[in-house]
Parts: sequence; structure tokens; C-alpha cells
Amino acid sequence: MSVEQSQRTNTRTGNRMKRILRLLLKIIGILAIAAALFLAIVFIVNVVSSKSEQGKIIPYGQLVPVDGKQMNVTIEGQGDETVVLLPGFGTAAPALDFKLLMDELSPYYRVVAIEPFGYGLSDGTDSERTTANIVKEIHEALQQLNIDRYILMGHSIAGIYALDYVNKYPEEVTAFAGIDSSVPEQGGMDAEFPMKSFKFLKKSGLLRFVMKISGDPYASSSFDDQTKQQMRMLSYKNSNNDTTLNEMKHISANFKDAQQLSFPKAFPVILFVQADNTEVEDWLPQHEAQVRPLDHGRVVTLEGEHYLHHTQSKAIAENFRAFMNEAEPK
Repeated sequence: MSVEQSQRTNTRTGNRMKRILRLLLKIIGILAIAAALFLAIVFIVNVVSSKSEQGKIIPYGQLVPVDGKQMNVTIEGQGDETVVLLPGFGTAAPALDFKLLMDELSPYYRVVAIEPFGYGLSDGTDSERTTANIVKEIHEALQQLNIDRYILMGHSIAGIYALDYVNKYPEEVTAFAGIDSSVPEQGGMDAEFPMKSFKFLKKSGLLRFVMKISGDPYASSSFDDQTKQQMRMLSYKNSNNDTTLNEMKHISANFKDAQQLSFPKAFPVILFVQADNTEVEDWLPQHEAQVRPLDHGRVVTLEGEHYLHHTQSKAIAENFRAFMNEAEPK
């Protein structure tokens, strides 16, 4: 091949590469514009929807002054004994989430559903979400309501807070009932969470988009349609808010601190545990170990998902009442 032919070949090759590069740059530009447009639409939809939903959320319960803010509490039933319900982490509307269980318990007990700061209709807070602060605030809410003798019943992470609570206020708490409650030694609680990513999802509106396409978590539940709608709107409002993200940041330390605690030997504890939890290693054995040293400790396994009170409220209420009757001094 002559020098002239080689130069022409190189020129054609160079021109072809330039065209390919320009095409790639155009494609990248189009994709970038499409992504920016998508994010802009998602953001605007989230802002408009959030504003619209503010007027559609129906107030429930009552507001109690705690630490200069307002904590929402729902009370049902007229029983002589009081059961205080505490939610799991990230439960957007605890009083509504516990509705089915409250319906089963309220004929026999006064039932108090607490919505900690950042949950349900309660205010948010800048106070660090340590176990000590969360427990202190819940206790203050009960004091404001003149409730000074009660049973704690808690879902998920409430099992960690309850350990601290029971040891701080042993003269007030008469028993604990856990609903698939967390245990201090469960695995995975020392993980570092991508806090900035969670905050971005919230601020950008992508969290709403993800929740929309993920399907309705309440679709097959027994909640009435209005309750389902209210819980969905409160999920959009409260998920990944600053208060619950701060609680997430403290999860590892809160679990570690709980490893130094245990329930008092003579303290009645009943734990309702998911029968087939394949996600957390030794889930059932760890709960059995938690009650083994107690004079009045029991584990009841139930079929269902982590939110056992969505599908097993009747069984929880019946077993709880029987246990409390047995545990009461004769």
C-alpha cells in the first residue's frame, strides 16, 4: 500500500471514529436530558402530592406535650389494666398500624398506642435518637396522661427500647409482650447505613416513586380502605424523615447498649415470634434464650410476616390474656 493510500485509509478511519464519538456524545446527552427531566418530574410530583395529601390526612388520637413538642397518642378501651403499644422502626402511622390489635385488646384493657417523635402525627425532633432519649420521651407522654401502671407491648425494635424502659421504671411496668421483637444479639445491626442516599431519596421524591412501583403493602390486609389510604399517605410523609434517619444512625449503638441489659427474673415476658424467619439467623433460639432465665417467660410462635399483628391480632390477644392471667399473683 502506498503512502497516499495509507493516509486516505487513516483519514477515513479517523472520520468514522469522529462520527461514532459524536453519536455517542449525542446519545449520552439525550440520556442525561431524559434523566434530568425524569428527576424533575419526580420531584415536582412529590412536592405537589405532598401538599395535596396534607389536607387529606384525617387527625386521630390526641396530642400530648413532651419536651416542648407534641406527641400523638391514641387511647381505646376502659379496662382496669393498661397496655401501652410501641411501634417498630419506620412504622409510618403506629396507631393506625396497631388498629386490628387494638380492636382485639380494647374490650379487656385500656390500650394506649404511642407515636414517638417522627412517627404518625407526632412532631419531629432534633434530639438524638438514643434509646435513653426515646424511653424518656415515651415515659413523659405517659406521665402527662397520668398513666403510671401499665404493660408494655412492642413490635420489632421496641424490644430493644423496652429492655431499657423496664429497668429504668420497674415500679411502673408490670409485664412486656413482644411482637416479633428485636433481641440485642441479632445479626446485622452493626451495619453502616447509607444515610446520604436515604436522605436524597426523600428530598428528590424518588422514595415516593419507588414506593409506588413496589406495590401496596396493605393490599391483602384486613384494614378498611380508609385506614389503608391514610397509612399510605403517612408513609409518604414520614418515611426517611430527619427524625427516623437519626434513629437509624443510632441503631448500632442502641443494640450494643442493650446487650448489657436483661429482663428482671420475676418480670413476666411473653414473646410472639415469627415461626419461620429465614432472614435472621437463630431468630427463634435467641428469643427462647431471652425468656429462659425468667420465672414467667414464654415464647409463642405464629405463622406470618414480621408484622404479625396485621394477620395474627386475635391469636396475640388471646394468648396474651391467658399468659397474664397465669402470671398474676394468686
